[in-house]
This record gives sequence, structure tokens and C-alpha cells, in this order.
Amino acid sequence: MTGPMTLRGLLDAGTDHAPAIVSPDGSVLTHGELRAEVDRLAARLRSLGVGPADRIAIVMPNGPEMAIAFLAAGCAGCAAPLNPKYRTSELRFYLDDLGAKALITRPDDSGADARDAARTAEAGVLSVALTGTAGSIDLSAAPSSSESSAQDDHSPGSEPAPAGSQSPGGESAAPHGPSADDVALVLHTSGTTSRPKIVPLRQRNLARSAVGIAASLTLTAEDRSLQVMPLFHIHGLLAGLLAPLSSGGAVACTEGFDAFRFFAQLEALRPSYYTAVPTMHQMVLSRAERHRDAARSAGLRFVRSSSASLPTPVLTELGELFAAPVIEAYGMTEATHQMCANPLPPGAAKPRSVGVATGIELAVLDHRNRPQAPGERGEVSIKGPTVIDGYENNPEANETAFTDGWFRTGDEGYLDDDGYLFLTGRLKEQINRGGEKVSPLEVDEALLAHPAVAQAVTFAMPHPKLGEEVAAAVVAADGSNIDERELRRFLAQSLAAFKVPRRVLVLDELPKGATGKLQRIGLAERLGLAPSDHD
Repeated sequence: MTGPMTLRGLLDAGTDHAPAIVSPDGSVLTHGELRAEVDRLAARLRSLGVGPADRIAIVMPNGPEMAIAFLAAGCAGCAAPLNPKYRTSELRFYLDDLGAKALITRPDDSGADARDAARTAEAGVLSVALTGTAGSIDLSAAPSSSESSAQDDHSPGSEPAPAGSQSPGGESAAPHGPSADDVALVLHTSGTTSRPKIVPLRQRNLARSAVGIAASLTLTAEDRSLQVMPLFHIHGLLAGLLAPLSSGGAVACTEGFDAFRFFAQLEALRPSYYTAVPTMHQMVLSRAERHRDAARSAGLRFVRSSSASLPTPVLTELGELFAAPVIEAYGMTEATHQMCANPLPPGAAKPRSVGVATGIELAVLDHRNRPQAPGERGEVSIKGPTVIDGYENNPEANETAFTDGWFRTGDEGYLDDDGYLFLTGRLKEQINRGGEKVSPLEVDEALLAHPAVAQAVTFAMPHPKLGEEVAAAVVAADGSNIDERELRRFLAQSLAAFKVPRRVLVLDELPKGATGKLQRIGLAERLGLAPSDHD
């Protein structure tokens, strides 16, 4: 593969005066201004003693300043964005686990917990603040008081670094910046059943993934993403931020997903696409009736969904709402996000499929590591230039995850004769009801076919005799009432009896993780479902 092999190399795609970062108020930072700002801040980090191998934690809310802080950190050392909703004890765990050398956060009260955690973890603290007016974003950086005496020669707002030299690959790079093999980004896995695993993603992993995603979506300099995903999550960082920048396009950096402001943002920021998780798409649809004209006039080129399977009814409704193709993709952190995607027209997108492999090798393997024939289920396994070399300091996890060069994703699925991948569920999310295997996704689809159900998630709950029983949580559509018995009778028309949930909880909102994804694992305990007394 030719092209940029570092994060900084990706930023050379845009022309100097073309928009790169668009703020919620409409102000614009051009590609030329973005490169200068990233180079200046990367030099500032180096002046504070940060090198290519050092971890730079970032605890900031979504927005232009978060995007720029991430880019600067990744061009100076190794970025480690963390959820800004974490409290001090949680942040201290992650800072210690990462061995963070610096912390970028806001200098106001919103960064207080992060600074407290950093002091306890003995990590250096670097505060970054956003200033400026529409069309002119500026970042000022200031070391903490413990660093000030040692850094008097490097005051906030120091002059930009000299222009980057040319790397052997022909791309510009800031002096002493990371190489293609340096780790650019570290993220933690969810850790639902064990200690979170550290996923190290190299500069070349990020560059290849961003360019590959842009190619699969045919992104050009005319495209603009509406970035609503969290920027501490691989989905938002790659598909929402780096992919459009790598094609010379722009990113409208919002403060995060807000269903009440979403349609106004479409009108004001004029994106050509947005990418989100299914729960966000469902929330968009829940407010669509009063905004149908705005949705059509937005002129989206496509809508993208990833990070969880998109129910077919949701895909259909989204396509009708925006009069645009809805592209379902499949990704995970260990593959630097995207592994598969349905093609845009005139290619064929297959309902219920996550598409064809993009930039990786893909196989469906049985428990003996043998490829399965089309239509036969097995574990989705991958290899390729965007796949991690291994988890950090975790030989046991690596021994489990890697077999004969294949990374085993933990997802179950099958390939059809055309090479399209169909997911049937997470192997560990699959419900084992007394030996009968139930795919939660199949039950989700059946629930969402009921007109009174707006959102649904199916999960396992403990059972004293069967081991696991099927349960579900649903959110009612506007103006609808859900009767559990009637809903179970409805499901029995399309599902085998053992697949019909024994319990259906009607909630105002489905429990979600920090990135907006529904989390099936542990949901029974979270919802207070005790072991069933029923056979």
C-alpha cells in the first residue's frame, strides 16, 4: 500500500485553504491552519519532555479542541484518550495502567478529577484550552505549577515549530516525531468479564485504516462528516475524524450526540454523512416525524452504522428518512476499527450483512481453526495491516486471541457465496438455554418488528435449571403502551418457543456503555433480574 504511514502524514492530504475542522458555531479551521496548530502543539509537548514512546492521556469532552488535542498527542507521542465522565479513582486506574507521562485536559473545573488523578498517579499535567472566534481556533497550553520552574523557556502560545522535514516515505513529519512502527494510540477493551486489556495501535495501523475507510466510502475533499461519536472510541476517531481528514475533507466536530439538536446540526453544519451506533440511529428515528423535511433537505450522501449490528427495520427507516444509502460496517478496536463494509451504490448492499472485507483477510473458522464453507457458522477471524500485533503485557490474552496468525474476534457469523459476512452474535453473548442456543440479534429483530417497540435489547438472565433464560428490555414508541403478555404472543408467531423472552422489561431508556453501545453482558444483574423460579 502506498500513501501516508503516520498520523501526521494523513494530515497532508488537504489543501491549505480547504475546511478541515468545523466548530458547532460554524467557525472553520483550514487544513493549513490545522497542520500548523498540530505541529505547534506537538512541539510544545516535546518541549515538556514527551517523546514518541510516551503515553499522553487526554480527558476532554467532544469538540474541536478534543480533536486537535488527539492529533497533536498522536503526532508527538502516543495518545490515550479517556472517557471524561470517569471519576478520579477510575482515571487513576487508567493512568497507572497506561504509565501515562502527561495529561491533557481543560484548565477549568471540568478537568478537576483528571488533574487530581494525575497528581496521585505522578503523571505530568498539561492543560489545553480552546480560544478564538468563528474561523479562527487557537489552543494555548500551560504546564502545571510543578513543571513551570523547569519549563520557563517554553511559555504558552510559543511560536509554531519549524516546518516539518520530509520523511523517507515523502510525507512531512514534525522533527523527532514518531515513526510508522511507533504506537500512536492506546485504548482499553470493555473489560466486561475481566481486567480491561490494553490495545496498542501503531502509526501505520491508524494511517492504513483511515485511508481504507475513506476508500470504501469514496470520500473526497468535498465530504464532511458530522462527528457525533465519542472521541475516546475507535469508531469516532477513525470513521468520524481521521478518514475524512485523510481524503482532504472536513469534520464537523460536535459536542457529542444529542437527538434534540441533531436535525438542527444537519442544517447548520451541512455534512455529507454521519456515522453512529445503532442506538443513536434509533434515537434519530424517534424524533424523525417532525423533522422529515429537514432530513430530506440535508442531502446526505450516505449514512453509516457500525460498532453493533443494525436491525433491518432501523436500516430501512433510516434509508427512507434521508433518501440515502445506509451503509452497515463491522469493526473493532483490535482491527483499528473497520474490517467489513457494505458497498455504496452501484455496488450491492445486502440487508442483515455487514458487507465484504475491506483491507484485511477474513475467514470464518471452526474450533479447530479450519475455514468454514459458505453458509456454515464459525468464529470470524482476521489478519492484515490494520490488525494489532498483540495486546500489551498480556500473554494469556494473546495466546487465546491469536491462532496460526489469525486474530479470533469472538464474533460468530458466516460468509455467503459472494463473500458477504453475516453476524449471528457474539460467542459469549449467545444465550445457552438448557442446550438450545439463542442469538440475541434474532430476538432483537423480532421485537423491533412490533409497532409499539422503538428500541430493544435481548440478553441472558440466570435460571436455576436451564442455566440461562432469554430476557429482553424494550423502549416503547411515542404514544404506545406495551403489554408484556401481548408482546410475547406476538413474538411466538415468528420465533420458536425457546427463543421467546421469559421476561420483557419496559424501560424509559436502554442501559448503554460510555460509547453509546448496548451492553448485553451483565445486563441481567444491572437490571436486578434474580434467577427465575420458572422451569
